Amino acid sequence: MKKLNWPIWLGFILSIFSFFSYPTIFVNWAVTRDFPWANLLLFAIAAVLLFVGLRRAFAPGRRLISKIIGPALAALSFLALGMFIFVAFVASHWLPPSTNAPQVGQKAPDFTLTDTNNKPVSLSALLTQPIEPARPAMVAESPRPPRGVLLIFYRGYW
Repeated sequence: MKKLNWPIWLGFILSIFSFFSYPTIFVNWAVTRDFPWANLLLFAIAAVLLFVGLRRAFAPGRRLISKIIGPALAALSFLALGMFIFVAFVASHWLPPSTNAPQVGQKAPDFTLTDTNNKPVSLSALLTQPIEPARPAMVAESPRPPRGVLLIFYRGYW
């Protein structure tokens, strides 16, 4: 009985890791977010392992199951590479540009939205109302003046 064809399995696992590591790990740093060089390097290492594993799978004396699983894992790995290239370099450019979005530190335009109780709340009202203390026992001589409003924008559809 022949040994396990570890290069093909390691190449397959590394290519799946390369596919899922960009949105979960490498997107956190600008050096790997701007261009996914780390993922492409991992895919290249996986391709070398897959090549070695395919050569071992079709070596003389290997079982038929090895000759079936080897190409199937290689095909799935290259499909993952193709999907990664498509998503990272093609589909990412389909997002609309955010050229008119407010930037960090920029003054937001005044707007009015409804709160969870269906009451209208405007940004200018939040900036002019004094901050009420959470507990009445904390009331000092006068309520604290407003300091600002923190706005968090989520890009997407609800």
